[in-house]
Amino acid sequence: MLSRNRMLIRSLVSSSVPCTRNFSGTAPPPRQVLKTGDTLRQTRIFTNEDVTEYSKASYDSNPLHFDSEFARNAGFEDRLVHGMLVAALFPRIIAFHFPGAVYVSQSLHYKSPVYIGDAVVGEVQATNIRENKSRYIVKFSTKCFKNDKLLVIDGEAVAILPNLAAEKVNVAD
Repeated sequence: MLSRNRMLIRSLVSSSVPCTRNFSGTAPPPRQVLKTGDTLRQTRIFTNEDVTEYSKASYDSNPLHFDSEFARNAGFEDRLVHGMLVAALFPRIIAFHFPGAVYVSQSLHYKSPVYIGDAVVGEVQATNIRENKSRYIVKFSTKCFKNDKLLVIDGEAVAILPNLAAEKVNVAD
């Protein structure tokens, strides 16, 4: 059962809108070094398939995610995307730029619902960087927005990075 869940989670991660690199020429791009204040972003549109697969992996079958009428009767516009599925953008963004990063902690405050079909921008901003031996402990402000401005998730994360040189730059918005 555990391997089935890992496969479902891998499927969810691979089905998202890919981060893109924007480089010109044939020479390898210069690596950018993460500094306090730097922000990394990724956009994702959440689908019915995402919600179904996440439900299978998490065993969360709350009818708010599957029954439009139930969701409307509870005061929502339609079916909801799992909050933790939306929040999964944060470790994805960090790991995309810093392979080998270890996600240490995350606080989350859900501000507004995300519905199936919503385009959500996940954003992580480095707020504190501290060197510890040959690694870096980085605190990030974490936010998700929909419709380019409505804050849906707010929080903080801490990750241990193997280095501060971002492997990929210019995440598509």
